[in-house]
Amino acid sequence: MAVVAAAIVQRGRLLVVSKKAAPEVFYLPGGKPDPGESPLETLARELDEELGVVPLEPRLLAEVEGVAILEGVPLRLTVFEARIDRVPHPAAELADARWISGGEGEVRLASAIRNRVVPLLRDRGMLAE
Repeated sequence: MAVVAAAIVQRGRLLVVSKKAAPEVFYLPGGKPDPGESPLETLARELDEELGVVPLEPRLLAEVEGVAILEGVPLRLTVFEARIDRVPHPAAELADARWISGGEGEVRLASAIRNRVVPLLRDRGMLAE
């Protein structure tokens, strides 16, 4: 399963979201591409639908392999680093949105985010310790 997501970091904190289907698990905002949609088109559409924001200056951060926690299928996550144009407000299928430092115990993160994306952002000095 292909998914496109945004790593949005402000003031050393990462924006994560949870879905109504599993409100206890947090992910990066984003989603699956529609047929014929490019990764950047998917990113813009999903961030608008989920949070009412526009990604600014998106740059490819990483390609991450994992297992989709809800579907239990292999996952290929394309992660873009981006800023956003306004304060995000959860909508569509989202239950919650939070800014986290990525520390243990803050929220339950999907494994690909916890094991791959958070360490990458830490290594780059983007997340507060």
